[in-house]
Amino acid sequence: MSGRKQFDTSAALDQAMRVFWQRGYADASLDALGSATGLGRGSLYGAFGNKDALFGQCLDRYASIYGAQYEQALAAHPGDPVHAVEAFFDVVLGRIADPSVPSGCLIAQSATQSQTLKEENSIQVRGLLDVQRQRVRAALANSSADARTLDELATFVVAVNQSLAVLSRAGTSDDELRSVARLTCTTVADTLARAASKDVTQG
Repeated sequence: MSGRKQFDTSAALDQAMRVFWQRGYADASLDALGSATGLGRGSLYGAFGNKDALFGQCLDRYASIYGAQYEQALAAHPGDPVHAVEAFFDVVLGRIADPSVPSGCLIAQSATQSQTLKEENSIQVRGLLDVQRQRVRAALANSSADARTLDELATFVVAVNQSLAVLSRAGTSDDELRSVARLTCTTVADTLARAASKDVTQG
């Protein structure tokens, strides 16, 4: 409409996401969000609702971008759960090493601030972590390990993933992060191999 300033909603959402990702929810002021998006408070509220609503949309945006990459990596090696987990960590480490985005992980950053979030946002963060765990669990499913072992391994992989994000923000080197990922994959491989050996022995 003539006389009304137009803006790219997706681009503004991406910029807001980066502010939350870099600063965390608590320190992502409306002034910082406005400066990043080029929108005044009225336009921010009009386009996205209040800060909590905007934060929720940014979480969804982040999950849609990286969740799709995780899912593709985990599904790329059907019947080979160890390589699937390796591919998953390749994507994670690639994101961490990408200089064009903030360090760490928006979900990990948000999880550490759960007590400062509105209940609906805190529930959303927990839900995104659970989706990640479900993806990893599905990639592990084609093995002879029992369900409890696979559940524990999936939780372990997600826990390491979140730890990598925290370590990266603390300045841990790429080599050290990759060493952690390799040891994690070795643990997954050894656990699945023991389960297979036990299955053969009992059979």
